[in-house]
Amino acid sequence: MDLKEAAQAWREDGFVILPGFIPHDELKPAAGELDLLFPSAEGFHDSTDPRRERFIGDQFAGIDYFPFASTEISLLTVNHRILALAETLLEDDGFQISGAEAWAKYAGASDYDQDLHRDYLGHTLLVPSTAPGFRQLEMFVYLADVPEEFGPAHLVSRRHTVDLPAVPDRYLRPGLESKSRFHDGSGSPHLYGAQVPAAGPAGTVVAFEIGTVHRGTAMTAPRGARYTMHVNFRPSGVHWGQRRGWAYSAAQENWFKFVERATPRQLQVFGFPPPGHPYWTPETLAGMALRYPGLDLTPWRRSG
Repeated sequence: MDLKEAAQAWREDGFVILPGFIPHDELKPAAGELDLLFPSAEGFHDSTDPRRERFIGDQFAGIDYFPFASTEISLLTVNHRILALAETLLEDDGFQISGAEAWAKYAGASDYDQDLHRDYLGHTLLVPSTAPGFRQLEMFVYLADVPEEFGPAHLVSRRHTVDLPAVPDRYLRPGLESKSRFHDGSGSPHLYGAQVPAAGPAGTVVAFEIGTVHRGTAMTAPRGARYTMHVNFRPSGVHWGQRRGWAYSAAQENWFKFVERATPRQLQVFGFPPPGHPYWTPETLAGMALRYPGLDLTPWRRSG
């Protein structure tokens, strides 16, 4: 599937599944540093990794936030293929990255079987829009193989959800009850019967809108371990679509390591002005040289 076909599927269904989108040679450096973030399957299931206890009992306990302890995984977040896909889907060359997480799940550590839901409550102050220029984008990036028994996401096409109201945002499985106005306790058989599994090999990218109905599924493989990234993007004009504020993380050592290896294009999606922007003056360039002594400022100096 080329990018134009991917964009058409994304517009029509609210998601597109791209198996093996990141080639092995581009994924390998990041996959080779997974141990900097997470226990291996053996380390977790054999109880030989001292980090094991962190992952038990809470399905979200396996999340690490950008910038990561692995600079290679941080750089994969803004891999050129991911940025090209985001630009094509959002139809905006000034889009911004609004969140990035790495996530490890281990069979038996927690119950990862989720209800169908939409993510918008944690991604925007408003509600999802399907109008061009206002769509927000999420991506799951598979750092290792995610077959069905490893709990991939299941998604529901917009063809089945186009008439759903903004509230509720969560559709509980049969037999579950909630008094929250954000929860639908009907069992929603029309939605659960329309799920599309997103299993795929390492390098697979699942791109979907913040209003797309989806869920995580149970890990059933004995001794299984699943490693993914969750990356979020917003169009340049969607200032209400913030998941993380990057300045809050910019004093971390891992941030400096990432910035000093990233390209101007990769930094632009985090909010750095591009070369040629009027922000770049002798004063600001001198200050940047002090803040980021390992960053090659040549592209910004040339444009000044």
